[in-house]
Amino acid sequence: MSVEPTVPTQPDAASPAEAEPNGIIGSSFSRRGFLRVAGAAGLTGVAATVAACTTAATPAWSFGAPASAGAATQAPPSAAPSAAAPSASAAPSAAAPSASAAPSASPSADPNIPAGWTQHDIAARQVVRRYIGNLAPALKGIYGDAVFLKLADILGADATWPDPAVKPAFVQVPNLVLTDALTPLKPTKVENGVSVYDMTIDVIEQKIDEQKPTVAALGYNKQWPGPTIRATVGEKLKFNFTNNLTETTGVHFHGVEFADFFQDGVPFVTQKPFAPGETYSYEFTAEREGSLMYHSHHNATDQVGRGLLGAFVVAPKATGAPAFDREYVWISNDSLGGFTINGHGFPATVPVLVALGERVLVRFMNEGTMMHPWHLHGYKMHVVARDGYPLGSAAFDCDTLGVNPGERYDAIVTADRPGIWAFHCHILPHVEGADGMFGMVNTLIVVPKASDIDAIVQLLLA
Repeated sequence: MSVEPTVPTQPDAASPAEAEPNGIIGSSFSRRGFLRVAGAAGLTGVAATVAACTTAATPAWSFGAPASAGAATQAPPSAAPSAAAPSASAAPSAAAPSASAAPSASPSADPNIPAGWTQHDIAARQVVRRYIGNLAPALKGIYGDAVFLKLADILGADATWPDPAVKPAFVQVPNLVLTDALTPLKPTKVENGVSVYDMTIDVIEQKIDEQKPTVAALGYNKQWPGPTIRATVGEKLKFNFTNNLTETTGVHFHGVEFADFFQDGVPFVTQKPFAPGETYSYEFTAEREGSLMYHSHHNATDQVGRGLLGAFVVAPKATGAPAFDREYVWISNDSLGGFTINGHGFPATVPVLVALGERVLVRFMNEGTMMHPWHLHGYKMHVVARDGYPLGSAAFDCDTLGVNPGERYDAIVTADRPGIWAFHCHILPHVEGADGMFGMVNTLIVVPKASDIDAIVQLLLA
């Protein structure tokens, strides 16, 4: 299906709900904000069978006998990881399973481990369980009995299951996708036709997933990645960055074609670095649409690697219907905390949610130091823009898309079959080791109806 590349209009910012401290999802949210932004978006109504799960302190896993191999209409999920594999410079607290360590080849004598399995299988299954969390019972109302029973069999619902009331890993940590939807960044003020943003550059502690100790990081507005900045072509912008670090820094808007090169943000080329306690301002007009970025350009290997990065999305002036229904910002990094998507390793990565018949735009942005080939199982990606420039007739289809450092690609996925599909970097040491999957792994979750997404949101917020 050919889709003309467009950029969405500015997300509705009316009455955004407040997130809980540390960025964990709050108890209320802006429904229209969720609709416009990430896959975790609400539409209308909650399926009764799923809503019932929100009233129980401990969702019941009552499955009956597993379905036969041919009973399910959809394939089960094939992806879910655990924490990120750190770089050589990462703090010890960020350590992740060794991708090269081999699990024990001999079957375990533990009667709780199925015949022929090893501890590797148990650990790998547990990572997937952490990813799904208390959404598991909701799958019955979404996919039906046959699929649900097969998923229950795969996940070992009849075996010991840790607290089934625990929420998915990606809800237990601050997460760009969720905070962008719940508390979208807005100008501090508009002055003489200029949208003014007052932002901070901070020392923070980041959780790569919900189980690992925090790692020492940096962030814009105390976030890693920083909040997504959204503008419209022709909009005049001013950014006042206050440096709360213990070192100098500078901010570069990556991909912006400046009229005044002194706004380019490269210390000792276009400016002096600004010191701790100082505020430095950048002022320019957003001249072209597309997926852009902002990040440090001073001591950048360290500062960007530790979290000074974010998405800058410029929408066109035109207000026609967008070529997609949902949007997902996907920023990769491979320094502090290991191999991460939006500052987290699987299972703490927010899934890409979309309903049957909808189109979701994934904005791939590589802020790391190496190329990552993103592979989507079961679906093709229709790539419509590179570095913010529409590809037009050169748009192409693929299921594996290599994104180099500094590059951005926009890809549209049209949902025509329900299911849970793996979505990961295909450099295997970045995604799977002896303790199961970790790092740069996510999923595309296609549900039958838009109201199913609303049901999932309600469960996450309950």
